[in-house]
Amino acid sequence: TRNLIEGWGKMNNNAPAPNIMKTLGNYSKLYNRWRVFGNHILYKCSLPLREKEILILRIGWLCNSEYEWAQHSVIGKRAGLSDEEILRIRDGPDAEGWSPFDALLLHAVDELYVDSFISDTTWNELAKTYDTHQLMDLVFTVGQYNLVSMVLNSLGLQLEEGMKGFPKA
Repeated sequence: TRNLIEGWGKMNNNAPAPNIMKTLGNYSKLYNRWRVFGNHILYKCSLPLREKEILILRIGWLCNSEYEWAQHSVIGKRAGLSDEEILRIRDGPDAEGWSPFDALLLHAVDELYVDSFISDTTWNELAKTYDTHQLMDLVFTVGQYNLVSMVLNSLGLQLEEGMKGFPKA
């Protein structure tokens, strides 16, 4: 764990390691293997960043993962989501104000969460915009953050100091 945290500090201007790294670093063999996949989704995914953050925030919300929501609300803003859009993610694809494609992305997340697959109708609509790699990255992104949400919730991961959790209703 210490080596992971020290490595993080060296790569991030001595910033403190996030709680997820401190916690998962307690099982370094698992963490190092998972990190390869996680880094693909986080940094090398073929999806546009804004669209990827819509997916992550929606699955984080559906899984009641306050840690995921807090982290990716900040990342989502950097990716071009407005505060209003981030809040609207809670209300899902039928909320007023979404573009048709953003609503489709949210609908795909909801289908994966509820049914563990994307319906043919939704898939065919997505395929009008996304290529095969992007479609696969969409499914893997939602699956990755569903998994991460389960882990964070089960391990009781706490927010970093100063992070804002779920918005008040």
